Amino acid sequence: MRQWPKVVYKEECMREGMQIEDVNISVEQKVRLLDAISETGLKNIVVGSFVSPKYTPQMACIDEILRRFRPKPGVTYTALVANRQGEERARAYAPPLTLEREPVPYLSCTLCDVFVRRNFNRSQAQEIERWSQIIGRAKERKLKAAGIAIHAAWGSNFLGPFTLAQRIEMLEGELALWDDVGIAVTHVNLGDPMSWNAPHDVEETLAVIKQRWPSIKHFKLHFHNARGMAMASTYAAMRVLEATDTVYFDGTIGGIGGCPYCGNGRATGMVATEDLMHFLQRMGIETGVDLNRVINCAWMLEEMLGRLTPGHVSKAGPCPISPEDCYDPNMPFVESFEQARHFRLGPKVYADGHRPWKEAISRPRVA
Repeated sequence: MRQWPKVVYKEECMREGMQIEDVNISVEQKVRLLDAISETGLKNIVVGSFVSPKYTPQMACIDEILRRFRPKPGVTYTALVANRQGEERARAYAPPLTLEREPVPYLSCTLCDVFVRRNFNRSQAQEIERWSQIIGRAKERKLKAAGIAIHAAWGSNFLGPFTLAQRIEMLEGELALWDDVGIAVTHVNLGDPMSWNAPHDVEETLAVIKQRWPSIKHFKLHFHNARGMAMASTYAAMRVLEATDTVYFDGTIGGIGGCPYCGNGRATGMVATEDLMHFLQRMGIETGVDLNRVINCAWMLEEMLGRLTPGHVSKAGPCPISPEDCYDPNMPFVESFEQARHFRLGPKVYADGHRPWKEAISRPRVA
C-alpha cells in the first residue's frame, strides 16, 4: 500500500475567503460560522487579519469576533498580522489566539516585481534587502534550521510564466546564504497568488527540489484556483512527495477567496475544504474531519453570501460508499442544486420529480 506524505491543513475561509467579499456579513453570522468550523475537526483555523479596514472592510470586526466566538480545545487559531501595530492588537487575544510564528525563518522573494509592488507597496529588491536582517537574527538565536520561499512561483498575470530555471535560481540563491552561515535548509514555501499552478509544473519543481536538496522535508504549498488547476496540482504534489515528507496545504470552506491585486478578484478562489477532505479520505488518508459538518459550513456560507460557492462536494455530496448511502434506484429526475441535496436532506427535496421508467428498478444483489 502506498505511503503518502503527512498532510497539515490550514482553513482560511475567515481570512482569505472573506477578505474580498463585499456583501454585508454581520458579526453574529461570522461568529456562528467560525464556531461551526471549529466543530468540524479541522485543527488549524485562521480567524482573520489585523489589517486596515480601508482596504479589507470584512476584517474591521475581527476584535469583536475574537471576543465572542467559542474556542474549541485542541484547535489552533491564528490571524494574519501585517505590521507591529497589528501584532500588538493580536496579543490582546492570546490565548485563545496563537501568535503565529513560522517553525523556521524564511528567506522569501516574489518572482513578480509588479505583484509585490501592488500588494505590499515595496519592490522585489526591497524584499531581498531584508534577507541580511533575517539571517542576522537567526544567527543571534543560534538556530539550526531555516527555509527558502518564492511567491508567484509559476507565473504572473502581469509578466507571464516563470521557468523552472528561474524558480531554482532564486531558491538556490536563498539557500546559499543559509549555507554561508551554517544553517541547514529544511523547509520550502511555494506560493501561487495568481493561479499559475499546473500539475506537471508542480511535480517537476518539487522533484528537482527533492533531488537537489534532500535535507528539505517540509513543503508549504499555497495554491489558488482561478484556472481550476489547484486540486490536480495538490494530487501532483502528493505523488512526488514521500512518507518522510510533510506537506502543508491551505484552502477555504466553499473554495471562496481572492486577491484584489492579482486581477481576477473573487474568480481566484482556492481548493474547497470539503473537496480536499473528500479527496484525502478517498485516498485512505485519515483527516479527523467530519465531512458532513464541513458541508454544513459551506451551506451556511452560501446563505450568508447569497450565492453558490465554487466547491463541488457540498453540492453533489461525497461518494456513497456504504450500501445505506447509495441512492435509491427509483429516485426521480434530479436536476437542480436544491434537489441534489437529497444526500443530506432526503427524498423530500425531489418528491415531485419525473419518473419516466415503466417498471420499478431493483438494485442488483452483490455476491
